[in-house]
Amino acid sequence: MKNIFIFVMFCVYPSLACSDDSVKSGYQFMELETRLLQDDDFLNPGFFLVEVGEKYWNSKLNNDGQACAECHGNVTTSMKGVSIEYPRYDTQSKNLINLQGKIISEFTKYNNVSGLYYDSEPILALTALISLQSRGMEINTVLSEELEPFWVSGKKLYETRRGQLNLSCSDCHVDLVGQRLRGDLISQGHINAFPIYRLLWGEPGSTHRMFEWCMNAVRSEPYSRGSTEYVELELYLMHRGNGMISESPGVRR
Repeated sequence: MKNIFIFVMFCVYPSLACSDDSVKSGYQFMELETRLLQDDDFLNPGFFLVEVGEKYWNSKLNNDGQACAECHGNVTTSMKGVSIEYPRYDTQSKNLINLQGKIISEFTKYNNVSGLYYDSEPILALTALISLQSRGMEINTVLSEELEPFWVSGKKLYETRRGQLNLSCSDCHVDLVGQRLRGDLISQGHINAFPIYRLLWGEPGSTHRMFEWCMNAVRSEPYSRGSTEYVELELYLMHRGNGMISESPGVRR
């Protein structure tokens, strides 16, 4: 059944599969107009989210707390290279944590702010602002002894078929890279540009929102944003993208 589905959906289009095994950003699979939009910081709609992040960086979320800038200073220097270090092993919780989770933890611990959740405006905006500071830097996720079990779980999730369409992440983003699906080129599925502004959504979104969208697309029940499963998948994909350049904020179709 899976092979019939793939034939119907993909083989009617000419193959544009990659000719080598090198890692390629989703940027290279975009139309010229979309690439030009990402390249221009003035036109790139993802920078509206960055501007919101600057507001939250320099202001308090409540009267009792402190602004991020009061502790961390200038974001351009203090946060340089930080985003590409996540997900990482958190020694206090003895668990895996990603950047959004770390920001939520910091607000909860030091500012007594409750009710923050994944992809809420301040968290997503600060994630975009911090991620921008790593733009142009090379991703080099090193698997420590603590990270290894989480990576294994993320890899298993990536390779597990699911949903009514019985497809895994790797079925599309490994086996069918460069083929066309409904007019779009299938990319390698890297996450080096997140948070992104996605034209299809008409707004910015996180890595976990993209995971959710993909699972819905194969008619599978998605995990919640911020779930252990998605953070483990995020770690696997960061390591899979080693050697790539961070592009956030990216623009995708």
